[in-house]
Amino acid sequence: MAAVTAALVKELREMTGAGMMDCKKALAATDGDMDKAVEFLREKGLAGAAKKAGRIAAEGIVVTDITADEKTAVVVEVNAETDFVAKNEKFRNYAADVAAQALKSEAANMDEFMAEKWEKDPTLTVKEALSSQISIIGENMNIRRYEKVSVENGFVASYIHAGGKIGVLVAVDTDVVNDEIKEMAKNVAMQAAALKPLYTSRDEVDADYIAKEKEILTAAARNEKPDAPDKIIEGMVMGRVNKELKEICLLDQVYVKAEDGKQSVGKYVESVAKANNAKVKIVKFVRYETGEGMAKKEENFAEEVAKQMGM
Repeated sequence: MAAVTAALVKELREMTGAGMMDCKKALAATDGDMDKAVEFLREKGLAGAAKKAGRIAAEGIVVTDITADEKTAVVVEVNAETDFVAKNEKFRNYAADVAAQALKSEAANMDEFMAEKWEKDPTLTVKEALSSQISIIGENMNIRRYEKVSVENGFVASYIHAGGKIGVLVAVDTDVVNDEIKEMAKNVAMQAAALKPLYTSRDEVDADYIAKEKEILTAAARNEKPDAPDKIIEGMVMGRVNKELKEICLLDQVYVKAEDGKQSVGKYVESVAKANNAKVKIVKFVRYETGEGMAKKEENFAEEVAKQMGM
């Protein structure tokens, strides 16, 4: 067996654009035969993938998948460089396959998930299958994140908005599962999609966060009303804290479909539970929006043409 030297790895990497570890693995698998190593990388879909890895993949799709008993669901974000590819059927089918894999996965983190055997082709890992798709589709792609949600009693509802721009899971603990309660869960998921809450309820909000907000709001109130008694200031601060909590906590938000424009999501859930003689609790929600928090490449076509013309 030929020794795999750093020089050979470097040469193969320059020839194919594949990652260093992938080149090392290819050379080891082919006894250092450069031509066979190139073939190995091409078969695995790894040749050329690394050259695209520097591009920003901030478009894409959010996909959900759910078990037959509806007690476990997963939401996944898979990114591509352009909206055009994000709408491509091949890309969407691949994203659905990733969600199916994530639903069954026992991985503790993304690194473990990427190292798993790809269920649709066990000769590849999830990472290698991704590299293969990059080579086929011709854009950088990324499995950015996923989260799995489970309940023992009840079900998990899922909602996809705008063809995959936003995906939401809502875990419902309930002793009654029927069409009305499922519709309620979907409505709550749509609420989360539309109004971007940060927490399910105010019980989840960190006490330190509230203390800091009170400190900031007290200083602001004092600046507004320097001569006001402490009781007045305290009332102003609590009013503002409660207003903020109603915006960031799902169950405290005003339910968007409320006829009176005042009913909270929590009260809406209670009313549906009462109507169905059920015990219902919204345990958790997860909301993914494609590309949130990522820098998106801004195209300047005039500048690009000028560069190509040497201007």
